[in-house]
Amino acid sequence: MSTLIRERLKGQSHDLGDGLMIRRVLPTPSGHAIGPFIFMDHFGPLTLPATKPMDVRPHPHIGLATVTYLWQGRIEHKDALGNTQVIEPGAVNWMTAGRGIVHSERTAAEDRGHAQSLHGLQLWVALPLEHERIAPSFEHTDASALPELSVDGASVRVIAGTAYGARSPVSTLSKLFYVDARMPKGKALHVPDEHVQRAAYLLEGDMRVDGESLQLGELMVFRPGAKIALGASVDSHVVLLGGAPLDAPRYLWWNFVASSEAALEEARQAWREQRYAMVEGDAEFIPLPDDGRLTLRLEAG
Repeated sequence: MSTLIRERLKGQSHDLGDGLMIRRVLPTPSGHAIGPFIFMDHFGPLTLPATKPMDVRPHPHIGLATVTYLWQGRIEHKDALGNTQVIEPGAVNWMTAGRGIVHSERTAAEDRGHAQSLHGLQLWVALPLEHERIAPSFEHTDASALPELSVDGASVRVIAGTAYGARSPVSTLSKLFYVDARMPKGKALHVPDEHVQRAAYLLEGDMRVDGESLQLGELMVFRPGAKIALGASVDSHVVLLGGAPLDAPRYLWWNFVASSEAALEEARQAWREQRYAMVEGDAEFIPLPDDGRLTLRLEAG
């Protein structure tokens, strides 16, 4: 493996329920985060049949921010703060869980009864220690508000954070970058080097780094300080992300992230006892898993 590359991560198929299959790229058994990014689900491209809409029932989060971004389809977000927001391609839904929030993700009412194409990513960002128990909040940013620029011949959108001299208006609490880039054949895009930890995820096409091919559905993690250029041998589509390392180890169990295992147990008990504020008008919820899953420790640095 090239000395520029720290790790190559292939996602694993995972059923979110009702046959909705996604590729889960993070977390990995190695316990490595990519900057503050600790979780990554890639869903699609797929077609939801008219008879099987997306229905991720209300569920809780703590200690993280969820970041949803689409290329195809629509998803309706509802949360216990009273927010209802249908996200469409190119927009960003950023939900800060802080000390705890419940939300659902479903096919919007007006889309039910129709087949729907769906393609997107959901990432989780670990909140900095000083903010991990902040009050929960939700922010939607329209596609038109995101910076779009040409870099090295590539068409680049800055989804969140700072990259290539541009800043996304999405509110973040960590130093990070999250970029959507489309590259024509024969071009080479440099990866921002102002961030310590960086990675690339290939969605379409064929790209190479230092002579090594980046595979479809693979997250290639680069060594800190390395000068990285992504060369496209055909028209390609890639996501770049990363940022400052975690400021302390984190513990991840189900939908909960915390700096201590005691905080995880507190969150589990609160969900068992239904002490969270719930999504108004939705009596459904996802029960606490009882499948013997282990707590994953994510290392700092």
